[in-house]
Amino acid sequence: MNAAQVKEIKALLSSPKNIVIVTHWSPDGDAMGSSLGLYNYLIQKKHKVTVITPNDYPSFLHWLPADNKVINFSSKAKPAKTAVAKADIVFCLDFNSLKRIDALGDEVGKSKAVKCIIDHHLQPEDFAKYMLHDVKACSTCELVFEFIELMGDKKLLNKDISNCLYTGIMTDTGSFRFPSTTAKTHGIIAELIKAGAENAAIHTRIYDDNTEDKLKLLGFCLAEKLTVLKELGTAFFSLREDELKHFNYKKGDTEGIVNYALSIKGIRFAAFFVERDGEIKTSFRSKGSFNVNLFSRKHFNGGGHANAAGGMSDLTLDETIIKFVSVLAAYKKELQTKLV
Repeated sequence: MNAAQVKEIKALLSSPKNIVIVTHWSPDGDAMGSSLGLYNYLIQKKHKVTVITPNDYPSFLHWLPADNKVINFSSKAKPAKTAVAKADIVFCLDFNSLKRIDALGDEVGKSKAVKCIIDHHLQPEDFAKYMLHDVKACSTCELVFEFIELMGDKKLLNKDISNCLYTGIMTDTGSFRFPSTTAKTHGIIAELIKAGAENAAIHTRIYDDNTEDKLKLLGFCLAEKLTVLKELGTAFFSLREDELKHFNYKKGDTEGIVNYALSIKGIRFAAFFVERDGEIKTSFRSKGSFNVNLFSRKHFNGGGHANAAGGMSDLTLDETIIKFVSVLAAYKKELQTKLV
């Protein structure tokens, strides 16, 4: 975003507007943290703001400030469509393609509102007038902080904004352990804590809010559903829909399970396949230079980051796993390369 664009957006926001904030399907901590962080900033500037999600998100994120203002498009499509139709500005957060917001994307696509993308995913599509985009940013929350800074409004940072942005940065960096965490990231975190972010409480709300069923599902995955392909430096989990039901699955219960496969010594590529709502959803994680964004785009109709991506399969779960294992052969040499 260049200086001229910053000046234009400042002018747009200089008087009250109808603003809609949308984020991606199955929102995570960064999606909700950035959306509600931006919401809590914009309402201070007297704008009328509506946050819309394509579907529901994990209960461990429902404590975020202004969560009760969020409209779930999948259950309340009418008010969501009305808000988009009336919007002067639509902020698109933490996604780079209207396909990532499903049916909500049709409404945003035909809206005459000025659109602004704030995102850090690879290969963004050209559907917005303004774009604050940086693949090197650890999270979209980091970019929302930068956006507030560009608007000259750091003085408006408060406890609610800071709690939201801290949440997204913390979750998208794996509690600050991923390579995307930089000195700049820690500098922003320091600013957020100064402004009121409750860092210890946020960790507790996100990571110490497990149900007994969720922990038993994790135990089942580790004991019964883990496959390790040592010769290919790969490990993966798979879950059928009936297995989810057995453990009374709730949204968010499988969050982070793929990382256990990646934590195995010698593994540089991890995958998670889950049968849910009649679809096969995939999650990919990697270490080093193995690019799961390219892998997912080529084989599983997905994409994301170089070391974290997702996708879909229109095959059965068993067929998807057979396909996954078969295509790994083409990457054998790359997967056997030792990590530095």
